Amino acid sequence: MEITQQISWLFVLAIPIACIAWTVTHEEIFKEPRMYCVEKSQKGKKLLERKFFYLFTCEYCFSHYITAIFLVITKYKLLFDDWRGYLISLFALVFIANIYMSLFALLRQSLKVEKIEAQLKDEELKEQINNK
Repeated sequence: MEITQQISWLFVLAIPIACIAWTVTHEEIFKEPRMYCVEKSQKGKKLLERKFFYLFTCEYCFSHYITAIFLVITKYKLLFDDWRGYLISLFALVFIANIYMSLFALLRQSLKVEKIEAQLKDEELKEQINNK
């Protein structure tokens, strides 16, 4: 595979990795299992137990495992055609996926701020109308 095609695949494959990692570690649909994992990661009796459950609460950590699964499925290699290509692609995909997740987090945060500001302005307008 040519390097331009490898780079294209890098940025494309990172998208579903980021989506899965973000959804499991942040979204409401997985809230109950995530809260269970948070509790187990903080109160587990054994170190291995705590670390295992922590994986499902950290998007960075979880993205490594999702990436490994995607590498098995896609057999994507970056720069080399042997095991080194898998190793490089693992960390490159995790890096790009985490950039995507960081950008998404910033976007969501700014949207929340705008929504709160709009609600405050609406409340102010309602108060002004009620006071007249």
